[in-house]
Amino acid sequence: MSAIALLDTAITSLYQALETPVGIVALCSAGIAGALVIVSAFVKTMIPLRCLAVGGNLGFLIYGALHPSFIMVLLHGTMLPINLYRTAEMVRLTRRVRASADSSDLSGVWLRPYMRKKRMRKNSVLFHKGDEATHLYFLAEGQIEFVEIGEIMDAGRLFGEIAFFAPDKRRSLTARCVTPCTVLQIDENTFRQLYYQNPAFGFEVVKLVAGRLLADRQRLEQQLASVEPPARTS
Repeated sequence: MSAIALLDTAITSLYQALETPVGIVALCSAGIAGALVIVSAFVKTMIPLRCLAVGGNLGFLIYGALHPSFIMVLLHGTMLPINLYRTAEMVRLTRRVRASADSSDLSGVWLRPYMRKKRMRKNSVLFHKGDEATHLYFLAEGQIEFVEIGEIMDAGRLFGEIAFFAPDKRRSLTARCVTPCTVLQIDENTFRQLYYQNPAFGFEVVKLVAGRLLADRQRLEQQLASVEPPARTS
């Protein structure tokens, strides 16, 4: 079939579709969905991209239902809930991180759904001083001692973030399990994916890490102040 014949067939189908309200709705839905797909090619961040994908799925789903196409209905009917779920997931994560930053909650609970569980025996070492920081950790159960400073951390805290973001990525302390522990961990690749999917997530994480550094500094200053000798009186 020649190109002219294909064009004539397409024009004829278009006019036939425009003769009924259902056809008009179907064509408008397909046109809007196509426009959203084109716009999504220029979007760099994941949440807007997912939203555009949802709009495109809806448009093509309506078109496939009104201008019967089982394949189109099946494809976009499958993709729609996936894109809706991923969009809601990223929005929920951003809200959790923002709420934690606003409330000065440095526990890192908002990262738990994206972390993998690791069980540690008593006296086992999670990492040694000088090791490469390949993971960020959350202590779900048990107690961990930072050997060099003799500090014991209870469950419910994020830790290992300083070396994780440091330029040399080296641990400054050794982490040893005082009791049997359940540790959640997230690697750098997963963390990067979360950041690329939603840059706002990365910005809020920076605020949280800065808050942790500030809290550590204030605690150190208080400790130094408590050991300073009293001023001599003449």
